[in-house]
Amino acid sequence: MTTPAIVVVGAGPVGLTAALTLARRGIPVTVLEQGDELATESRASTFHPPTLELLRDLGVLDTLLHKGVVASTFQYRDRGGGEIATLDLAVLSQDTPFPFRVQCEQSKLTPILLDALDTADVRFGCRVNGLRHTDDSVVLSTGTGPIHADWVIGADGAHSAVRHGLGVDFDGSTYPERFLVASVEEDLARALPGIAPINYLFDPDEWLVLLRTPHHWRVLLPTPADTDDEYELRRLPQRLAAVADLGRPWNTAHASLYRVHQRVAGRFRHGRVLLAGDAAHLNNPLGGLGMNSGIHDAVQFATALADVLGGAPDERLDEVAAHRRTVAVDHVQRTSHDNWNRLRGADGSGREQLRALAADPAAARAYLRRACLLDSLGPRP
Repeated sequence: MTTPAIVVVGAGPVGLTAALTLARRGIPVTVLEQGDELATESRASTFHPPTLELLRDLGVLDTLLHKGVVASTFQYRDRGGGEIATLDLAVLSQDTPFPFRVQCEQSKLTPILLDALDTADVRFGCRVNGLRHTDDSVVLSTGTGPIHADWVIGADGAHSAVRHGLGVDFDGSTYPERFLVASVEEDLARALPGIAPINYLFDPDEWLVLLRTPHHWRVLLPTPADTDDEYELRRLPQRLAAVADLGRPWNTAHASLYRVHQRVAGRFRHGRVLLAGDAAHLNNPLGGLGMNSGIHDAVQFATALADVLGGAPDERLDEVAAHRRTVAVDHVQRTSHDNWNRLRGADGSGREQLRALAADPAAARAYLRRACLLDSLGPRP
């Protein structure tokens, strides 16, 4: 029997998770990454309980836990006042062996995944420029020549060459403001007593997110869409001082501005090509759902593909593709957009609902199952 040629495009957390899932099933895989090395940007930094379960099953969780910060609570606060509600993930202890989030930049996960892939064929500096289907394969056009594959998993991010090569619509919208993310070298727990490792601060004019990571606190601020980047970065010290006045400028390690989109591909399967992660769907980062749902895409697609290669009906891939798109639209995008609306809420209804949740363990459990993506997985493939 001929060994199938499986190609994963993209060596981010989604692509490498897909590759490792296939490798654990004994299926050789080739990973193509346009960069010369793994990306080092902070990007996503929250790992939810079901993602921790999947990484455990792949044998890489212990190393991630050693590098990350365990966050068992997260908090909603008023920007100009104090705590609204603190939610404790311990209420999920009957649902998961990991009733907590892990705060750790995705750039710390990807080397762990790459090491676990061991002798897999991972090719850096290999840009995919296009693709075409033949009767029984996919031909990828790269800078070093064509590559023939029996199956392709496109996990090459928001500007996916695989998605563009398929000519797939990527419908959706763009948020009216940009997001400014700053990584700061400050002890915000001392500057803002009582905060949790993860904090969402309500304000109709300038909501705020504060997240603990292993070596920094990350501050996320909404920023007008039509101003100059350099101007916004120059006034960042003033905006940070309004969060907490330290009597001196904050020590900022890195800051960047980016536009935020809610978009989804019309289908996640196109013949022998599967789209996963940001290549298939984009959403705002409020709630930390993007990378997590992308990792779930990767595991479920790769597991289904391994099943099909082992003799399962081809329709298995259609079922998973349909399920993952439903999750992207009805769960991930809806939840992240609701989070954005809640932070901007000027009335007190959202605050009272959250206080009631924190006081009711059963209601908190139902809310957190959705917020942490436990309800999105469906039956395990």
